[in-house]
Amino acid sequence: MKYAIIAAGEGSRLAEEGVAEPKPLVRLGSECLIDRLLRIFTANGASEIAVICNEQSPQVRHHLEEVARNGLDGRAIPLRLVVKTTPSSMHSLYELSGLLAGEPFVLTTVDTIFRESEFTSYVETFTRMMTAAGSGASLDGLMGVTDYVDDEKPLYVEVGDGWQIRGFHDTPDYLSAAETKTNQPFVSAGIYGLSPHSLDTLSRCMERGEHRMRNFQRALVADGFRLDAWLFSKVLDIDHASDIEKAEDFLKTEDFESAVHI
Repeated sequence: MKYAIIAAGEGSRLAEEGVAEPKPLVRLGSECLIDRLLRIFTANGASEIAVICNEQSPQVRHHLEEVARNGLDGRAIPLRLVVKTTPSSMHSLYELSGLLAGEPFVLTTVDTIFRESEFTSYVETFTRMMTAAGSGASLDGLMGVTDYVDDEKPLYVEVGDGWQIRGFHDTPDYLSAAETKTNQPFVSAGIYGLSPHSLDTLSRCMERGEHRMRNFQRALVADGFRLDAWLFSKVLDIDHASDIEKAEDFLKTEDFESAVHI
């Protein structure tokens, strides 16, 4: 299984709010965002981890080059680094696409905060589904969703029977009034598990001059890809300084629950 991390954003809102570090190096407790993902992905069977950072963040580039040479906490990290400034996350994925061909992959942005135990279950499910797809099943992707809405511009995910995704929407208007009263709508968790064939659709999006990951996801549905949803209880993004403390509290809760379970 390959993994990919988009860490090419500027983090301008964090900087405006007094956060000195570039976003990938923002620390949650004792661990910075990029290292947390590298550790988790390696623990979940990564054959390679493709990462893109921008050219305006030499600190991030130097940090990742150091990790590629020396690993994290004594553990080797199968890191492949691309350094390029891009106009959108979809363009960042395109720059990584040459490293992702040939195997299913899981993609996130650098500030996606999730429960590690849930992520492991998600990866196990995605691996089983991709193995079944190799034997003739029809699944093309497993997309993380959550009913916890905390994003400024969430992408709403229309989910049908059997958790199959029917569409991606900027608003929840696809729900009827009755459904809106009785159901919390699902939004994208920013965790994407995809077959390598999805990169063909990505190339066509680029040829059409499209932007934004949500338009790539819509194109997958339009191209007839079978995408299923996988429910995460809660996923956070780090967009503002206040989100750092919120994410730390969330991860402390996970640590406490793990300790009680043990």
